[in-house]
Amino acid sequence: MSLLRQVNRAAKSRDIILPAPIQGLNARDAISAMAPLFAITMDNYIPTDTTVVLRNGYSVYNKLGTDRVGVRAIVSYNIPNSTRMLAVYDGKIFDVKSGTSAVDLGVTLTNSDCQTVQYKNYLYFMNGNDTPLAFYVDSNNDDQIGTWGFSGTGLTQSNIIAGAVSKERLWFVEKGTLKVWYGGAGDIQGTLSSFDFSQVSKLGGELVAVANWTLDGGQGIDDLTVFITSEGEVFVYSGSNPNDPDDWALKGSYRIAKPVGLNCCMKYQGDIVVITEDGYMPLGKMLSISNSGETSSIFSDVIRGLVLNRTKGNKKKRGWQSVIYSKKGFALFNVPVDKQFEQHVINVNTGAWCRFTNIRAFCWCVYNDELYFGSDETIYKYDDGFSDDGEDIKGVVEQAYNNFGTPAIKKIGLINPRTKCSVPYRLTIYTNTDFKQRDIDYKANVGTSSGSLWNVATWSNIKIGVDTGCKWWSTNAMRVNSQWVANSAVGSNVSVVFKTKTRGNKIEWYETGMRYEVGTGIL
Repeated sequence: MSLLRQVNRAAKSRDIILPAPIQGLNARDAISAMAPLFAITMDNYIPTDTTVVLRNGYSVYNKLGTDRVGVRAIVSYNIPNSTRMLAVYDGKIFDVKSGTSAVDLGVTLTNSDCQTVQYKNYLYFMNGNDTPLAFYVDSNNDDQIGTWGFSGTGLTQSNIIAGAVSKERLWFVEKGTLKVWYGGAGDIQGTLSSFDFSQVSKLGGELVAVANWTLDGGQGIDDLTVFITSEGEVFVYSGSNPNDPDDWALKGSYRIAKPVGLNCCMKYQGDIVVITEDGYMPLGKMLSISNSGETSSIFSDVIRGLVLNRTKGNKKKRGWQSVIYSKKGFALFNVPVDKQFEQHVINVNTGAWCRFTNIRAFCWCVYNDELYFGSDETIYKYDDGFSDDGEDIKGVVEQAYNNFGTPAIKKIGLINPRTKCSVPYRLTIYTNTDFKQRDIDYKANVGTSSGSLWNVATWSNIKIGVDTGCKWWSTNAMRVNSQWVANSAVGSNVSVVFKTKTRGNKIEWYETGMRYEVGTGIL
């Protein structure tokens, strides 16, 4: 009787294609229950409709000094046939419309943390310590700045800390009170009257923000004025004249999470997105007065855990702000963290989130459709080049875990990251299994092309394996590159980690092919 047995030589390998995680960062769901198109980590990569793309970098636009006191505000001023970008730095206001010069407007502030509001041709600066200032451009196209020209009975002008425009009026917030001061319809100077919300407030605190809210309540478009307190009370008024009971009515008083910072409101598509301790929330979702809420599905919820973590210990820090960057289709929320900053970024078309890191920004501004931020003593232009002022951009994405449709154990033998790039680069890509989140270091890249090509150098020479991550070089710039590289990982659930450290490169990640064996006897 023969002792030989037949050996089944049929191929045991299987292939699967994992699309890049275009649903973006998820800080809400447990990693064991996360859908496969989400990412556990997504730093400096932006989820688009079809791919995941490394963010662009920034370059110096204007250096205002040598003291690292922080550019505390930058703002765009726009009138017909003339624009300016103004910056507040070290107690001074500068005209920085030109990146090659900064014109000191000759005023001195005791506090550089200014809020601004533009009405007609006047831009008002308020900081809660100095009498507000008004900037304008005269008929000769020259810059002019002086005191704001308003007064009011019982008003300490230096206490004005924020402002807004609603119903053709200027509204100003008085620091440390529940009072709002308002001018006459169309007035750019003159006498202010006050309205005290202590008569309707149940929670106390102080007024922090005023905003105009346009919504469709079911009977046509309505234009409302919203007042938000530090305790999260929101008062919504219709009408335009608080002095006329027939033209001023409280539509509702609501309770939301406490707002964070004085720049807590962002106007978006008729709604107002508020930075709160619980996340970035549109009023259309938080207040039952609205039944429209088109933006409610695209803000905050999926990264709520991250926002809660950040607001818990940093809500009193300077720098909270939000801005829409229409040119690239995202909204950005600036977040102070310890002594640094990060940005939570949402694709406003898909609702997918990511995070920017290593951008030290005290404030942001869109000027002539371009995005700028103020750092320690310098204004930088974002979206300019593929490096952070000459430094590497470190990008990392950890995709959600995936069991490939079966809980059986698997051995991942090969990975095929399909990407497009502007110049050859080196990629660190590897797999984590069964929720064990290893962290393998970046592979440095300066855009050279001296790496080993697939199937040219021997495996022992290029040292590809589980301990070091895969060194993968793209050689076909601006074409989708498809190359299998070795991987060694065993587990039931698999997560792809994609890391780059680059300056001078545009990288797009489309999908990842994986070749694996499944079943018993593979250990």
